Amino acid sequence: MIARLAALLLAVIAVHAAAQTPPLVAPPVAFNRATIRRGAQWFAQYCLSCHSVKWIRYDRLTRDLGFSKDAVRQQLMFPSGAHLARGMVPTLSAKDATAWFGVAPPDLTLEARLRGGAWIYTYLRSFYFDPTRPSGWNNRLFPNAAMPNVLAPISGVENAKGRLIQRGRLTPKQADQVIGAITVWLEYTSDPSKLERERLGPYALGFVVLFAVVAYLMKRAYWRDVS
Repeated sequence: MIARLAALLLAVIAVHAAAQTPPLVAPPVAFNRATIRRGAQWFAQYCLSCHSVKWIRYDRLTRDLGFSKDAVRQQLMFPSGAHLARGMVPTLSAKDATAWFGVAPPDLTLEARLRGGAWIYTYLRSFYFDPTRPSGWNNRLFPNAAMPNVLAPISGVENAKGRLIQRGRLTPKQADQVIGAITVWLEYTSDPSKLERERLGPYALGFVVLFAVVAYLMKRAYWRDVS
């Protein structure tokens, strides 16, 4: 009897927790070079101090995204000692991060492949002020996350009920564009070849259509002789 009551209680708690979890929302921006460039700049400004994307080298951004080397150095290479031919790593050491946040921030190169862009976008929009947490922040999608809301200066501060209690520098729509660009940047880092695939896709489809037309005409010509 006790076991059944315990199981029922756990089920009720699980249903309640699921009801509080926000639905995943896709970022309201397109996956293209311009958006990825903006996302890279915002990421470098707000996220790179703690999180690495070490499997993406700075010099690749000059080829894929059209950044000049000077632009990469000025806009993206904030850590001292960074090198064009090396991965994007933060200034914060794992030891200091563990001491301050309780856990070292993970590398985000493949985060979008692991969780999906909609999860990242929703996560970044789900922070709220929580004075009971060591960082002062909590997250509706990922409760008790160690990460603080680093985007609060631009998006504002919400309470646990989702009410805005302090405005940010940007409007909600503008903040969503920034968060969406960061998400698209992480989608790019998880699959850099996607840009090239999308560029070549129309040519590949055009070849398939052309081949189908030629094959159909050949089939008609062959069967005309047979009949």
